Amino acid sequence: MPPDLTLGTPLVLDGGLSNQLAAQGCDLTDPLWSARLLADAPEQIEAAHAAYVRAGAQVLITSSYQATYDGFARRGTGREAASALLRSSVDLARSAAGGRGGILVAASVGPYGAMLADGSEYRGRYGLSVRELERFHRPRIETLAEAGPDLLALETVPDMDEAEALLRAVEGIGLPVWLSFSIDGDRTRAGQPMEAAFALAAGRDEVIAVGVNCCAPHDADRAVAVAAEVSGKPVVVYPNSGEEWDAQARQWHGGATFEASRVRDWESAGARLIGGCCRVGPAQIAELAEVMRQEAHGLSDGS
Repeated sequence: MPPDLTLGTPLVLDGGLSNQLAAQGCDLTDPLWSARLLADAPEQIEAAHAAYVRAGAQVLITSSYQATYDGFARRGTGREAASALLRSSVDLARSAAGGRGGILVAASVGPYGAMLADGSEYRGRYGLSVRELERFHRPRIETLAEAGPDLLALETVPDMDEAEALLRAVEGIGLPVWLSFSIDGDRTRAGQPMEAAFALAAGRDEVIAVGVNCCAPHDADRAVAVAAEVSGKPVVVYPNSGEEWDAQARQWHGGATFEASRVRDWESAGARLIGGCCRVGPAQIAELAEVMRQEAHGLSDGS
């Protein structure tokens, strides 16, 4: 079980898996994105996880973000084989940890829109009911849970309906979860106030942290304090580099604004799981881990 996040120092999350895989020379143009490599090049996924372990990550997020039964079926992968691939995402992260104590594995559960591979995870509002979304998510959540991760990462959630569906889908699973929204400014990608979104986690014992990922660093700055205040929970935060993704052109534009020094403000506002998402690589995570180490050392000195 993960440690009590209300105690001790925050934990370092890894960075973007896709950008590290691309840096290793992998082709991610397939609709399955990085999940394709679960079948075609699992050693590349393990190597990417290992790069973040060397950088100082204490939590590895699995390559199952875009891995779904529906997505695999479109590729001609049967249900039994798809289940094996989902479970392997946890095994690969565990193997990359190399038996090091204190490294946790968070099984990624991405939004419905990630399976569509058309950029709709940045919009939400798929035209499906909460019940329909719950039915979509529950089978892979059950399969991922069977593989024995330390927790589930319900991540890059674009709207409140899908968050509610995910929270229903994890009921009775027996694993702690974090719930992380993708936001634009002070609203979810679907346009709902982030205060209302974070409030969904309040009073849910299985949710050990709530927050944001796959957003601009400057949006994360305010969101951390709001998430802590509204939910009463520890906060998870792992924004993108600050570059902007053009879903139609499938290209990144602009410059990076992710700075490890932001960690100090995030910590003081209530963040206890801190890392990076798209375009944040091992070098940035190493810097972040060093800042967090220095902060912990300063606290232990009473400074």
